[in-house]
Amino acid sequence: MNLIFGRKGHLQHIHSLPKLLKESRNFPSKHVHYSILNLSKICFPRDKIISATALKSIEQCIYTRSYSKTVSHEGTSTLYITSINLYNFVLYIDKNSYSHTLQLPITSFSLRANASQREKQFRKKISEDTYQWQLANNKGEYYILHDGPPYANGELHLDSGYEIRELEVFKELLKIGYITRKNSPVHWSPSSKTALAESELEYKDDYISKSVYVKFEADKKLNLKINIDQDEKLYYLIWTTTSWTLPANKAIAVNPTLEYTLISKNSHGLKEHYIVASELANQILEILGDDYSIMTSMKILGNDLVGQEYKHYFSTESHPVLAADYVVSDSGTGLVHTAPGHGKDDFELCSAQKILPYSPVDDLGRFTQEAGSELVGKFVLSDGAEKVVQILKERDLIVFEKDYLHSYPIDWRTKKPIITRSTPQWFIDISELQNITLENIKSVKMYPESSKRRLEAFVKSRTRWCISRQRPWGTPIPVLYETETDEPLCTQSSVEHIIKKFKESNGSNAWWELSSEDLLADEYKNNGKKYYKKYDTMDVWFDSGTSWTLFREKLNTDKFVADLYLEGSDQHRGWFQSSILTSSAIQKVAPYKNLFTHGFLLDENGYKMSKSIGNTILPSTIIKGSNDKNQAQQAYGVDVLRLWVGLHDSSADIQIGPNVIANVSQTMRKLRGSFRFLLGNLNGFNAESLVSYDSLQYIDKYVLYELYSVMKRIEISFENHVFYQGMQSLVQFVNSTLSSLYFDSIKDRLYADQITSLSRLSAQTTCHYILVNMLTALSPITPHFTQEVFEFYKENRKIYNNLFSVFQLDYGCVAEEWNNSEISKEWDFIKKVKTTANHSIETLRQKKIIGGSVEASVKIYVDFNGEFYNILKSNENQLENALIVSGVSICDIESFTSDNLENEQVSYSSLADVVNTEDFKGKCIIVASKSKKHKCPRCWKHVCVSENSLCVRCSDAVSSLDS
Repeated sequence: MNLIFGRKGHLQHIHSLPKLLKESRNFPSKHVHYSILNLSKICFPRDKIISATALKSIEQCIYTRSYSKTVSHEGTSTLYITSINLYNFVLYIDKNSYSHTLQLPITSFSLRANASQREKQFRKKISEDTYQWQLANNKGEYYILHDGPPYANGELHLDSGYEIRELEVFKELLKIGYITRKNSPVHWSPSSKTALAESELEYKDDYISKSVYVKFEADKKLNLKINIDQDEKLYYLIWTTTSWTLPANKAIAVNPTLEYTLISKNSHGLKEHYIVASELANQILEILGDDYSIMTSMKILGNDLVGQEYKHYFSTESHPVLAADYVVSDSGTGLVHTAPGHGKDDFELCSAQKILPYSPVDDLGRFTQEAGSELVGKFVLSDGAEKVVQILKERDLIVFEKDYLHSYPIDWRTKKPIITRSTPQWFIDISELQNITLENIKSVKMYPESSKRRLEAFVKSRTRWCISRQRPWGTPIPVLYETETDEPLCTQSSVEHIIKKFKESNGSNAWWELSSEDLLADEYKNNGKKYYKKYDTMDVWFDSGTSWTLFREKLNTDKFVADLYLEGSDQHRGWFQSSILTSSAIQKVAPYKNLFTHGFLLDENGYKMSKSIGNTILPSTIIKGSNDKNQAQQAYGVDVLRLWVGLHDSSADIQIGPNVIANVSQTMRKLRGSFRFLLGNLNGFNAESLVSYDSLQYIDKYVLYELYSVMKRIEISFENHVFYQGMQSLVQFVNSTLSSLYFDSIKDRLYADQITSLSRLSAQTTCHYILVNMLTALSPITPHFTQEVFEFYKENRKIYNNLFSVFQLDYGCVAEEWNNSEISKEWDFIKKVKTTANHSIETLRQKKIIGGSVEASVKIYVDFNGEFYNILKSNENQLENALIVSGVSICDIESFTSDNLENEQVSYSSLADVVNTEDFKGKCIIVASKSKKHKCPRCWKHVCVSENSLCVRCSDAVSSLDS
């Protein structure tokens, strides 16, 4: 007798049956007494994976909630007892079953992950225990990955040691001569009341400014120079979107090589003329209207305007016209309003002419008394700008005004607009540092490659770096100031003394707690001067940009270079840049060998994630799940989230959301199913049974070639930090090679061949290599999952006795002999044959001629003198299993006629009609028909001459068991 125990949709552990039967007594209902004695064999439904291996006998009373039916046929093959409730058990005895003679897969590895709970079992082994093992056994050099600070939700990392190392860098830069202090324009945030670096800015694309065309009256000397009557007024016409800076105007810039002309207007009988660039005259005329005209005969070279003077309402002094190459004629008027206290280019231009910056604006962005009583106290970006325009309009100095939509910088923290304002600040002079920094960038390997150009562009665009900030927190700038003159005391000895005090007082606390006298070096205490301290602090990018000093100290080396820096694409103007600038200045090398730039998260619709929009998703929600009514989410565990990262190009922006994660979960389920198949069919297989490569079947060699190729691609992709390419290759291998071809083709060998047959061991050997290599490839991405698989596989296998972690396996256990491209070409063709055959077989199935492909036989017609024939002939004994049919014949294409297709039980397809055959020249026709032979009750192939008899292969297999 044979016992099969099943459950609707599942297969229960056999050893749990007695327990379940006892539990059924708790249900008051009708019942039936039933005994099973002297059971000699245990068998299970074909192709099902079981978890129990033995059950000798059961003698148990069955109590069921409702008794359905008992059918007993003495002398017949089967006795059924069915309980239709309580787990839906089915229990039957089949005298003629050959299931017990099959080598069906056996494993208790579950297809259901239950990852959020199961992963906890393996976390210690793959983290703490593995790290300790690595530290004890890794005798090579450290690989240092530096992920970018700061961590918003991590521990504070700016400790006293960090502050002191940062000040040591400041001291070194001071010694070299890179540190300067200037009263010059900086990005200023009125909302934060501090200077900002370019890296601390964001841009609002839909900002609206009031743009104005303003006229400045030229000195009469110009009338004479260009032959304009003295009673006619001559003006320089400028265009600006920052009308609030007009009170600080100190010059007008023109391009000395541009040609200028006059636009004229007859106003109340008096003529006035506006100087504009000739190329822009028609465009400006369209704006001003019909009352204006162009004096086409007037041509003035920009160089003739340089050195001329003008006056404007907000100043009693005359101001010069200056030459500037940056003035262009693609917008505006070709003349640029210049306020050295409110613009970088303006400052540089005026500084060369000894014109000092002027900025009548306070820390809050309000006009000071210097701007005049009409403007004082008004905010420059609102009522202050409006008042400036009103004043100029009342004096007929505004020619035209309109709203202007453009991109405008805002404070990255407060999200409010910033201004450019001249204040005394500390700078690092980048002009002298640029060349060595750009050279160092060339030595860095960057992922993606395009990020190198981006970083280079940011470095090239800077001549200085403002490192001082005005705020009550951060690392103080170690400088004291003379009380009477406000001159800074910033020398090697003064800074060294302050650093010493930091070391004695646990870091920057010294600055806030000690007096100026305590912070003053001894050599300056008796010089008759008094000093005070300001509360300027370091730019946060100077804070983070000196993080490389930690490793230099810990590794006790003069130079430190990390193997990899990792951060987002916004850090080309931030941490990536500040790090290489400080390191290039001090160490003369880049602080990183490799630099990886990742993208940002988008929701499933491609929109940037924002808390205000409500389209964010927490990692913890994906990992642990959520019962939130508005955002219910099942628990996927850590590895599904890690696999999502591994499958996507993280150098670009990535979409994430419930549907995206659900799709990744399905991929994980496919991987889990593949490992379950491998574990089940490798039950009882050991390293001693491995078959040599030369003895493997061709399809096994083909799969090993595919595995070899995938592992090499993964290795390269990991080295180049494009993990998604490797992971996508692996998933494609599982879907296209294993699931679609290999696993189905080897089931017959694994289940029905003799246990120790070369054909079966060949398949198991291949499965072993697949399992081990997939484990090592997936482990960095899904470590909990692979550890679980590894623990199932290492059980009862001596070669793994001393291993506790999947990470102890050697990566890439592939042999060079697997790299057999000829076999690959052959099986690429056979896969096309399989696709074509499936079309023919499916036609038969739809006509209900056959139920499944194993009921069919196939004839393949090819040219016996062609390439197709040689490929098919060399793999002939494996075609039947590859196509999952009950017979394959290779026939000469010359013998194919329409007579072959007259039978309605036949279906045919041409290879060229079904698949692309560019790589294979020649005809191939495949004819499928219902097999005329009988079904073998053991392997189910239709290969038997007589009914109810075993095929030759199965007969031998059963005989070997009996012996």
